[in-house]
Amino acid sequence: MTTFLGMPAVPPVAPAGVGNLRGTEKFQQAAVHELANEQLRRNLNFATHKIRDKRQHVVDEMPDWQRLREAGSRIKREVLANLPDLLEQLEEKVTEHGGQVHWARDAAEANEIVRGIVADHGAKEVLKIKSMATQEIGLNEYLEEHGIHAQETDLAELIVQLGHDKPSHILVPAIHRNRSEVRDIFLKEMPGVDPELDDNPAHLAEASRRFLREKFLTSKIAISGANFGIAETGTLSIFESEGNGRMNLTLPDTLVTVMGIEKLLPRFNDLEVFTQLLPRSSTGERMNPYTSLWTGVTPGDGPQEFHLVLLDNGRTHALADGMGREALKCIRCSACLNVCPVYEHAGGHAYGSTYPGPIGAILSPLLTGMEDSHDPNSSLPYASSLCGACYEVCPVKIDIPSILVELRDQKVNTVGSGLEKPMLKTVASAMSSGKRWHAAQKAASIGGRIVAGPDKKITKLPGLLGGWTDARDFPAPAKHSAREWFKTADAKRELAAEQARSSAVQADLTQRPGNQDAQRDADWERRPMPAGFGGPAAPFEQSEERSSTQGSTK
Repeated sequence: MTTFLGMPAVPPVAPAGVGNLRGTEKFQQAAVHELANEQLRRNLNFATHKIRDKRQHVVDEMPDWQRLREAGSRIKREVLANLPDLLEQLEEKVTEHGGQVHWARDAAEANEIVRGIVADHGAKEVLKIKSMATQEIGLNEYLEEHGIHAQETDLAELIVQLGHDKPSHILVPAIHRNRSEVRDIFLKEMPGVDPELDDNPAHLAEASRRFLREKFLTSKIAISGANFGIAETGTLSIFESEGNGRMNLTLPDTLVTVMGIEKLLPRFNDLEVFTQLLPRSSTGERMNPYTSLWTGVTPGDGPQEFHLVLLDNGRTHALADGMGREALKCIRCSACLNVCPVYEHAGGHAYGSTYPGPIGAILSPLLTGMEDSHDPNSSLPYASSLCGACYEVCPVKIDIPSILVELRDQKVNTVGSGLEKPMLKTVASAMSSGKRWHAAQKAASIGGRIVAGPDKKITKLPGLLGGWTDARDFPAPAKHSAREWFKTADAKRELAAEQARSSAVQADLTQRPGNQDAQRDADWERRPMPAGFGGPAAPFEQSEERSSTQGSTK
């Protein structure tokens, strides 16, 4: 008897309409709104530069930093290459130590699993540790719809929650708020706060501590994420700076952890690499103040009921992308956000997703797919200048710029508009031939000068090209290309004048007493050229045929 197992298919993406992986408008439109907020830009500039400088200081102390980066990258690649086996090993070890493992294909399943656990205990309020995974699936909103309040305990997340806001940074969710704004939020939204509260950071922290302490001592259920899950032992870990996370991990009777399936490490010893990489890359600290590790349930110590929810939600879809899978190495340090010029100006809300900045520009489209040209996430691969700073600081060496280029290509070839693809093919054809490229340059020069204004700038381009002039002016093409200009009489006069000035300077230097270095440099400049080489102007005297050949091979 033959059993039909079905045809191989691309893994499903994270579903639309659930969670916080998609915005409501494209990045370009959302960024315009955010750029108008001058206070936001000042807050971001101050905070990102401060974190960036701290990180650089502690990284410079490490003589083996590049070796650590390579080690982290290789460990995470090992995880991605062996993900099914490692996940089963993790499940076995967690179960062996008294925990329960649940598998969630998407955000909807994960939310319902958590709600069911909370409902089984009859709880109407749960405590929450800062968690990107639960923010991704929209857990707080889902629980609220079912009459359950999820109380954030991380200070920054508390600020966002009380302010009816959304996080704008992976590490510092309230980075877009300054302390005066925080004071106003506390005075308006925090029960029992001192009406004389000022904006002193210590006083603000004390107000939040008083508010949360009662919650810690009375709540029976806590929900967390996880920085790492160790397959070898079934151990989960959380890195934090405040200690609120540890209160959640130790005081309640029941703990529920929602973890993305990519957060694995194969062996316990691998954690040593990331205890050095993560704190330095995220908070600029040599070691984070609180590192909590727990393995299942320990009788008489900590929560006596532990649930681990393993979340896919598009991760296997990203894993199936040959280049994009590298994004799953991310350890959520946020270093790429702090050096990104686009993020610094636009802020996190412009990305529309739980994951902003450079990593969000690749991770969100990989998790959700890019359904059509109107999908907000199809615009995220263009939310970058491709400067490469994100790759330089990534502790696990994710080549974000290359993945951005790959996703742009996928967008054009799969969901691009009807005109975009043929336009790019035309450009590619022109750039593959020297003769066609020179002809295109001449045509653009003539056409550009016709439509340019008196200031020699083009302020409005038609159709798809209008995306450029919506945000900036386009300079009119020059009358001559560089190659053409060098053949003109003006160019020859300027080159001759420049050579005369250079010779005069050299002569003056060689006449000064004891200036042997200058004499040697002058002799070097007058040396005979090897056979096959011309003088300074020789490259511009090549035949047109040779120029075309050179252009087509670059």
